Amino acid sequence: MTAGPQDGLVAQWWATAVSRIEPGVIELREHPVQDLIGRATFVETIWLLLRGELPRPEQAGLLEAALVAGVDHGPQAPSIAAARMAATCGVGLNSAVATGVNMLGDVHGGAGQQCVHLLSEITERHRSGREFDLAVAEVVGEWRDRSRYLPGFGHRFHPRDPRRDPLLALVDRAVADGLVEGAHLRAARAVETRLNRGREGRKPVPMNIDGATAVIYAELGFAAPLARGLFVLSRSVGILAHAWEETGQGRRNKSPMPPSMVPVHLVAPATRP
Repeated sequence: MTAGPQDGLVAQWWATAVSRIEPGVIELREHPVQDLIGRATFVETIWLLLRGELPRPEQAGLLEAALVAGVDHGPQAPSIAAARMAATCGVGLNSAVATGVNMLGDVHGGAGQQCVHLLSEITERHRSGREFDLAVAEVVGEWRDRSRYLPGFGHRFHPRDPRRDPLLALVDRAVADGLVEGAHLRAARAVETRLNRGREGRKPVPMNIDGATAVIYAELGFAAPLARGLFVLSRSVGILAHAWEETGQGRRNKSPMPPSMVPVHLVAPATRP
């Protein structure tokens, strides 16, 4: 049976450089899958599919550190809580995981992407000729005019995010080794310094996990939207683990609060600022 014009239209419609699948053939970015199995790590394969080439071991190691750091933040995280509740509703493990993943939006899960944009604005403004400290001041001021929250800095739970220092230490080493440039790292530290200037005696505003991983993703050359996508890959591991644990605890229709904590008081609707 020969290929006709319709076959060409279908091939063009679904044309992709990510993979090629034919009878007996599976290629990922032109690499036969049998050559990757047992040789390439999962993180290296993520890089391959997103970037079109295999990473250097040092690049893969830095990416892996960021992915490991973001896997879980306990059941108080909305995505984890939602997945655990969904797991008690008879929807199946895949739906429970999807429930949690689908809650990773602009407010919960999007700060890494936003922080890459923030840091990139600083680095681009500086490269265009603006003095570095002035570029930091201008960009921070513009972002704070739009919101009192600066993505990637401060944490509602941790006085100092325990994931920050080890991640930044790895980026410092990567800069010293010439693996990454360090411009986004410099911008992030300058923002942190600026936010904490004059805050003696008050709660500090250190860089958090979103800021530290944003530095890594930006330094490795990932586009800002992929900072969110990579975080989703990372956090889905924790979502899966929590959903699976919940399925073994025997609860049904788990609500956000224990049954003894039923709200009984009506509250007036909040007014938007």
